[in-house]
Amino acid sequence: MTRIRKAVLPVAGLGTRVLPATKSVPKEMLPVFDRPAIQYVVNEALEAGIEHFVFVTGRNKGAIEDHFDRAYELEASLHQKNKANILKELEAERPPAGSMSFVRQQAPLGLGHAVWCARDVIGNEPFAILLPDVIVKASPSCLAQMTAIHAEKGGNIIAVEAVPWDKVDQYGIVTPESRENRTVRMSGMVEKPARDAAPSNLSITGRYILQPEIFEILEKQGKGAGGEIQLTDAMAKLMQEQDFFALEYEGKSYDCGSKQGYLRAFLQFALSHEDEGSASLETVRRVLDENSA
Repeated sequence: MTRIRKAVLPVAGLGTRVLPATKSVPKEMLPVFDRPAIQYVVNEALEAGIEHFVFVTGRNKGAIEDHFDRAYELEASLHQKNKANILKELEAERPPAGSMSFVRQQAPLGLGHAVWCARDVIGNEPFAILLPDVIVKASPSCLAQMTAIHAEKGGNIIAVEAVPWDKVDQYGIVTPESRENRTVRMSGMVEKPARDAAPSNLSITGRYILQPEIFEILEKQGKGAGGEIQLTDAMAKLMQEQDFFALEYEGKSYDCGSKQGYLRAFLQFALSHEDEGSASLETVRRVLDENSA
């Protein structure tokens, strides 16, 4: 079975749901406690063995590229001040040289179009897609769990998690055909179904492993919902020819593309931080006390 070596990260979005914070700062660079959101996503992929990252980017996103580069002046300053621990942390989260590519989407034509823009870098091999709006807290990482299933079953893998039935109309939901432990063979997917029409309560999380044939479909894909080229439409066509599995991974996702989702993510990662967790909890309690007084 072909190992998953490459990942596509679509980062061209404008972040309109979290304006005005994203007026001049890429939404992917908003800090989630002590590091930008995009770093959590890259770390997840690195844990899964990803060797090459393809960022599908747009205008005013240069800060993302700079973040994953070396900062010589900063490193020299930290070295002079004997900040060895901080230097070590920065070096540990910097991907190897040559492991990142940046391609321009140039026009906001949808997620499917963004993925298609990565076709030449990905080539003819299965690959991962990680939506950077979503941070997943899991051990092993969500993508690592997915690559393990892919190594066993092949095909296409979509990460899912169960949501309350009264909220299924807020998510993309998969249609199960059969189940083996946490792996579900799926026969379809539906976007934001009514509760009484939902085929399950398994929502699509924003993590995918897809076969390269998806590019041929996307190239001919017409515009769908919102006048955009939708990845979901292309996956539905590919599902007619190839196996699709939904993995109900062990973990929890956080939607940083909304203000409340971003707040939940910030709090969760602050409270679970190895060194700062206890102090963060005390800070939260103090703020709550001040606001209830």
